[in-house]
Amino acid sequence: MGAGRVSGRAGEGTHAPTPADEGDAATSRPDTSPGDEGDAATSRPDASDGADRPTRPGVHRTDDGEPGRGPFGGAGTAVPADSGEGPVDGGADRDAAHSTVHLGASESVARQVVDLVGDRLAQGRSLRVLGITGPPGTGKSTVAGMVAELLEARGVTVAGLAPMDGFHLSNTVLEDAGLADHKGAPDTFDVWGYVALLQRLQRGERTVFAPGYRRDLHEPIAASSAVEPNGVVITEGNYLGLDVEGWREARGCIDLLVHVETSGTELLRRLIARQEAFGRDHVDAAHWVRTVDAANITLVSGGRDRADVVIRPRPPEARPT
Repeated sequence: MGAGRVSGRAGEGTHAPTPADEGDAATSRPDTSPGDEGDAATSRPDASDGADRPTRPGVHRTDDGEPGRGPFGGAGTAVPADSGEGPVDGGADRDAAHSTVHLGASESVARQVVDLVGDRLAQGRSLRVLGITGPPGTGKSTVAGMVAELLEARGVTVAGLAPMDGFHLSNTVLEDAGLADHKGAPDTFDVWGYVALLQRLQRGERTVFAPGYRRDLHEPIAASSAVEPNGVVITEGNYLGLDVEGWREARGCIDLLVHVETSGTELLRRLIARQEAFGRDHVDAAHWVRTVDAANITLVSGGRDRADVVIRPRPPEARPT
């Protein structure tokens, strides 16, 4: 087995990405049968969903799409997109319901990602870096933590987490460069620093300390978590499938890239709630989402075909109990 890789067959290297199939959100490869109609997220028809539930304290804490008050009705996870559900009333019961729905959707996605990893390893294919991408508000941080827990429960070694958000430029740099008004866009990240980290992680020569991002401080923090030389590395972020210089090189360092899709209505609700949680009033929160996040959603969705697999949360009635 190559240094730092998990593999079912010794010595197998990184595999070139296969573009996702535009017509089938459940599978990425044309020779793979689509999932059942009610199982919109699994990428292979024989995928199991029987992993143990995550138990590590704190795994459900989310840095991406915190539930909270907003004007939208949670379509896409709790109810059909055309349900016509009215505005969120901001009450505690509704907030708790949105929180439960969000975590249920994230767990649905996480279980499917774990099935994909297990299937790949069972085929004897190596996997060092697993990438999880999707528009802002998709819940990528939550999913990544759940995937780590579920993989460990199945006996798969997890080297650690290395989020793209650790490469946000600092607020001082953004101010000096005149970029603070669209923080979170692709040009507000140190993409080549991210590429260098992924290359080091692929080599698996020694423990690497990856940076993280503190949403309470709104700043990246150096050396936030250790990533070991052996096992699966989980990285997540908006722009892992972006077809632009720098981000293309990052994509080339990822062995398996999963794009997570969520209803546009639900994304907007989560993103407005996130900005309100940061202290913006509702009008300012909605303005930020409309002028900054909406453009990023469109940009990230355009890279969908560069993922190996596209996954959607299963509807509640299709999830295991």
